[in-house]
Amino acid sequence: MILLASPGQGAQTPGFLQPWLEVPGVADRLAWWSAVTGLDLVRYGTTADAEEIRDTAVAQPLLVAAALAAYEALYGDGTGAAPGAVAGHSVGELAAAAIAGVLSPEAALVLVRERGRAMAEAAAAAETGMTAVLGGDADEVLAAIDKHGLTPANVNGAGQVVAAGTMDGLAAFADEPPAKARLRPLSVAGAFHTEHMAPAVDTLRRLAPGAPVADPRVTLLQNRDGAAVASGREFVSRLVDQVSAPVRWDACMATMREIGVTAIIELPPAGTLVGLARRELKGLPPLALKTPDDLAKARELIEEHS
Repeated sequence: MILLASPGQGAQTPGFLQPWLEVPGVADRLAWWSAVTGLDLVRYGTTADAEEIRDTAVAQPLLVAAALAAYEALYGDGTGAAPGAVAGHSVGELAAAAIAGVLSPEAALVLVRERGRAMAEAAAAAETGMTAVLGGDADEVLAAIDKHGLTPANVNGAGQVVAAGTMDGLAAFADEPPAKARLRPLSVAGAFHTEHMAPAVDTLRRLAPGAPVADPRVTLLQNRDGAAVASGREFVSRLVDQVSAPVRWDACMATMREIGVTAIIELPPAGTLVGLARRELKGLPPLALKTPDDLAKARELIEEHS
């Protein structure tokens, strides 16, 4: 069984969409989705610098649009083929919802447009941030995060946890790190997936009930607990709440094992999630779909594992 994985914020790099514009239809789709989001997605994905695409209100729609464009390039051959399962990390869940048929691409992009704006506003209200914790004993890492009033905002598996909270708390955490752990501050605007994002949750709760929603047509995993969610409306409700709740990618990978996933393809900007899979899901072939040059390999993997 093939699982498509859609990455989260921080995966974007300047110019990553440039080669995809050579794929027939991609530029047209991005032009249409630029109208939906009110952003020049082509410019942001090709010529914008790292600081511009770091902006939460830009990065989130850009990531979802990129994943959907690559998905259409991979599966849009008119045969009706589809992956066996799909999952997204944080904002990647909106791309996953569209791929699974829970939301239309346009509905997903409207929601991510408002999500990005609301999270950017929430992040601007206080000095907060995030720090990746690599290695160390899992229990000791979580205890140290809690000691400093922080939240394990991303529990990614493979020995990786992201601590999030106030900058003072993160500074104290850095002064007293867990044994045998390496800390790496992340270039993000705020403490995503923590209580600091509560205002963004309120915004999305007012908006989401009006979105047209269908039940997923493929297995769709959700970040809160890795569960395969069969109700589209429940998935969207969970997606909204997830903005202020930790991402449990470790639980998603555990579910991948349980449901019989045999290969993973990460949509662009790919690399982060297949790296975690290589360390946590040993023996499962992961493929990073970085550029159109990788489409042939991805199709071969799909043929082999479908």
